[in-house]
Amino acid sequence: MNKSSYPETSEQINYSKGKIFAWTLYDFGNTAFYVLILTVGFPLYFKEIVVGNEYGDFYWGLAFSISMICVALLSPVLGAISDSGAGKKTFLGFFTFQCILATALLYFVGAKEIFAGMVLLVLANIGFEGGLVFYDAFLPEITSERSYGRVSGYGFAMGYAGSLITLLVTFPLYRNGFIAANLCSIRVSFILAALFFAVFALPIFLFLPDQQRTTKFRFEFFRIGFQRLKSTFHEFTRYRNVAKFLLSYFLYIDGINTIIIFSSIFARQSLNFDLWEIIIFFAVVQTSAMIGSIFFGIIADHYGRKKTLTITLLLWLAVIAVVYFVVSKAVFYVVGVVAGIALGSSQSTSRSLMSELTPMDKKTEFFGFYSFFGKASAILGPFVFGVLSSFLNQRIAILSVGIFILAGLLLLQIVNTKNN
Repeated sequence: MNKSSYPETSEQINYSKGKIFAWTLYDFGNTAFYVLILTVGFPLYFKEIVVGNEYGDFYWGLAFSISMICVALLSPVLGAISDSGAGKKTFLGFFTFQCILATALLYFVGAKEIFAGMVLLVLANIGFEGGLVFYDAFLPEITSERSYGRVSGYGFAMGYAGSLITLLVTFPLYRNGFIAANLCSIRVSFILAALFFAVFALPIFLFLPDQQRTTKFRFEFFRIGFQRLKSTFHEFTRYRNVAKFLLSYFLYIDGINTIIIFSSIFARQSLNFDLWEIIIFFAVVQTSAMIGSIFFGIIADHYGRKKTLTITLLLWLAVIAVVYFVVSKAVFYVVGVVAGIALGSSQSTSRSLMSELTPMDKKTEFFGFYSFFGKASAILGPFVFGVLSSFLNQRIAILSVGIFILAGLLLLQIVNTKNN
C-alpha cells in the first residue's frame, strides 16, 4: 500500500503519538488496582484480617463473583451507550472515579468488617471493568485501523510495566507482613493504588478529545443494550463455529481468571509465603507474561492460533498438576514463570483467534459478545473455588480450576480454523 493512502503530516504524527501515550497511561495506572486490590494486597488482607477465619476464600470468591455478575449485566448497556454517540469521557470519568473512591475507602475496612469490605470491592471492580468499556472505545479515535493491533499492544505493555512498578513501590510496605505494627502500612497501599490510578488516568481526560458530544444518559440505553445482546445471540445460530469457540473460551478463561484472583491466597495459606515473597513471585509472573505474549505471538503467526492456544492450555494444565502436589517455595517460583508465559500467551492468542474466526462484517458485534463472555466467565469459577476451599481444602479447589480449563481445551478441538 503506497504512502499516499495514509496522508500524515509531521504535526499529525506528533499529535497522534501524544494521544496514544495519554491513552496508554490509563492502562499503566489502572494496573495498580488490578495488582494491589484484586491480586496481591487486599485479597490477603481481606482473608487474614477482615474475615480472619476459614471462610475467607468463600467470602472473597463470593464478592468477586457478585461484582462480575453486575459487570456482565451492565456490559451490553455500556456498549449501547458507547455506540450511541454518548460522550465516552463522561462515562469513563464516572466509572474511574467510582473505582478510585471505593479503592481509597478500603483503607478504613478493619477486622470483622466483612460486609463493608465486600461492598467496596464490588463497587471498585464494577468501576474498574465499566471504565474499560469506554477506554477501549477510544482506540479508533487515536489511530488508524491499520495500527489497531500495534497501539493495543502498547497499552498491554504499559499495563505490565505498571504492574511491575507498582510491585516495586509497594514492596517496602509489605516487607514485614501481617504483624499488627505493619497493618497500617498495608492499608496505606490501598490508598497508594487509588492515587496511582488517579494520577496516571488524568492525562486521558486532559489531553484526549472526545469526538462524541451527546453526553446525556437515557434509560433507553438499557433497552437498546439488551436488544442488541438478544440480536447478537440469535446471530450465533448462523455462526456455530464462532459459538463453539466462545463456549470454549468461557470455560478455560474462567479457570484462568480463578487462578489469578486466588493465587496469592494459595501461596500464603498452602505454602506459607511471606508477603514480600508474594510480591517477588508476582513480579516474576508479570515479567514472564510479557515474554510469553511476544514469543507465542510469533509461534501463532507461523504455526496457527488454535495449535498455539492448545499448547498454552496444556501449559496451564501442567501448572495446575504441579501446584496440586507442590510443597516447595522454589518449585512454586518455577511454576510462576510457566504460569506467566501461559497467561500472556492465552490472553493474546485468544483475541487473535477470535479475530480469525469472525466474519469481517461482524467483528465489532461479535467482539462485544467476546467481551461479554470474558466478563461472565469470571462469575462461576471463583465462587466454586471459594466454596471448595472453605469447606474442603485449597488443593481440591485447584482441581476444579483444572476441570474448567480441560473442558475448554476439549471443546476447542472441534473448532474449525484455517490452520487446523
